[in-house]
Amino acid sequence: MNPEFADIFTLPRATFTDYPQVTLSSLPSSDMEEAVFYVENILNYSFKNKRLLEEALTHSSYTESASYQRLEFIGDAALGLALSNYVFLAHPHLDQGQLSLLRAANISTEKLARVAIKHGFYRFVRHNATSLDDKVREFAEAVSQEDNTAVYGGSMKAPKVLADIVESIAAAIYVDIDFDLQRLWMIFRGLLEPIVTLEDLLQQPQPVTMLFKLCQKEGKQVDIKHWKKNRKNIASVYVDGKFVASGSSEQKEIAKLNAAREALDKLLKCMPVNGGVLDDTDGKFEIDGAKQKLHELCSKQKWAKPIYRIEKDEGPSHEKKFVSSVQIASPDGVLCIMGDEKSRIKDAENSAASMMIRALHESPYLC
Repeated sequence: MNPEFADIFTLPRATFTDYPQVTLSSLPSSDMEEAVFYVENILNYSFKNKRLLEEALTHSSYTESASYQRLEFIGDAALGLALSNYVFLAHPHLDQGQLSLLRAANISTEKLARVAIKHGFYRFVRHNATSLDDKVREFAEAVSQEDNTAVYGGSMKAPKVLADIVESIAAAIYVDIDFDLQRLWMIFRGLLEPIVTLEDLLQQPQPVTMLFKLCQKEGKQVDIKHWKKNRKNIASVYVDGKFVASGSSEQKEIAKLNAAREALDKLLKCMPVNGGVLDDTDGKFEIDGAKQKLHELCSKQKWAKPIYRIEKDEGPSHEKKFVSSVQIASPDGVLCIMGDEKSRIKDAENSAASMMIRALHESPYLC
């Protein structure tokens, strides 16, 4: 297992040597004082009212003290608004749909559960529900095997209790600082890093949504069927009645995501390239007047105009070589593509625009 997740149920021995298995049973009040101390260190924030943090670290199964349920209520709203303010100010060029995508990805149950795992919050929670331990341990092990953050579901469904803890801790801070939203963001932002960007969403688009959008564009009918085999949920994707791909998991939702990913991969590989021609001299994809055509395409879709940037500028003046990239922002994310090497900036930009047009026609991003 990745060392980052290895001590999810045990506190660091170097700092808490007599506290080895705190969350395999509920925490006594005396130990809760030490738990508050260590969580404050993680947050780099000292509470004026430490009872707020104690409450944020108390599950409803622990009946001897108030649970985090009330704090979770306000934490959900406070984090949502703080994140909304951030993306609104940080990305003035994005429209409402793109901002909504960013907000949803950064405060989803999936994202917040991984925040809880990364910072080890669960080990400080007092509870009397041992069934939670197995779920959290299994999820932590699954996350440790992932190469990248899974924006739309990894190998197993995230336990909601983990996201609840993060929201409750955020709420405890929010109340303790007299509901100062800007200060909450300054304290809490570091815990959410890395912040999910539009580029991340483009690399991991919502598979089911993208599958239906792609097939709708091509005039095809999608059907996803489910059944169970022992403990496994199996989802199969059919397009126009023909089987395309299947996925499985113990969770029905994850099985559906896996099947949609596999189906998208197969369908995109066999889609035709529209709107372009091959340059007979070097076999590279080129479209005459691609920059203007791409500009018109973005205008038609009501997207921001393309942004070009020279990524490579090499060689002596009489043998210059240029490579340009082009970036566009659609409601589904930001797409950036590089063109082929050319001897003129104009041609390099046209090559990048040609590649972008082809990519858009090969993907489900055009309605």
